[in-house]
Amino acid sequence: MHRYLEAIGFSDIVTNQELEELLAETISTKTEEQLAVINKYYDLCGYFKEYGKRIGITVLKKEDMRGDGKWDYYFPSLRGKGITSYADITVERKKDRQEFLGICEDVRVGVSIIFYIQNPIEYIREKQLGNLKGKSISVTLSALALEGTVLLPLHKDEQMERTRQEESRNRMMLLSAARKGDQSAIESLTLEDMDIYSKVSRRVMKEDIFTIVESYFMPFGLECDLYSILGEIKEMEEVRNEKTGKKLYLLTLNVNELIFDVCVPAEQVMGEPKPGRRFKAAVWLQGHINF
Repeated sequence: MHRYLEAIGFSDIVTNQELEELLAETISTKTEEQLAVINKYYDLCGYFKEYGKRIGITVLKKEDMRGDGKWDYYFPSLRGKGITSYADITVERKKDRQEFLGICEDVRVGVSIIFYIQNPIEYIREKQLGNLKGKSISVTLSALALEGTVLLPLHKDEQMERTRQEESRNRMMLLSAARKGDQSAIESLTLEDMDIYSKVSRRVMKEDIFTIVESYFMPFGLECDLYSILGEIKEMEEVRNEKTGKKLYLLTLNVNELIFDVCVPAEQVMGEPKPGRRFKAAVWLQGHINF
């Protein structure tokens, strides 16, 4: 049972029979269908059904020449909007299934962003056609959360915001130079990190950590595509799972200058999400590669 089914409103699916019925419905009443030829023995078919605005389930099924076969794997997803990053992307296959992870090196975050690829069949086809080499691609990130907490925003005046933006631009330039081996940039970043650590250590003695840290994006748990995030809510929309009637929040967040959408069950959110406030959660990061 995929634990993140609950994130898109399927918390009532508890038995294998209920899961099989849901996946059979997804295949039979699909919204989209894609196919990739794997070898002379079987094809890989992808079926996506939308169960609410931009949320749904994708089922990947191996089919032989007669069209027979059983589903291979499935995953719930949220279709993001816009472009999150134009940074270079590396793709790695997971284990023995046609399941892939994307690795994105975006200087705004400072760590490698690893995400679960939502469009594996499209990637397989592009790779078979040899269209990946030298091709400029982008990624649209999105995430699923099982629960979350809404925090009040930090007080910022115009001068503080301009200073923060300037510091962020300077840091991104230093990170970009450091990745290319610039020794002076590496030394500057080291000194800057030491200075930040010293300031935070002094302030945390008298202040709550969330009045100091405005936003963060860091790995969470053992799975490489799970992250703990804190970001500003830019947009908020209430939607419902059309099959179960569960209310969900679709939140557009600004996390370390990365803009992406998060879907979370409304009943599992502590606080009232509104634009300008902050949202904290552990998320499963997904991405749609735009070829």
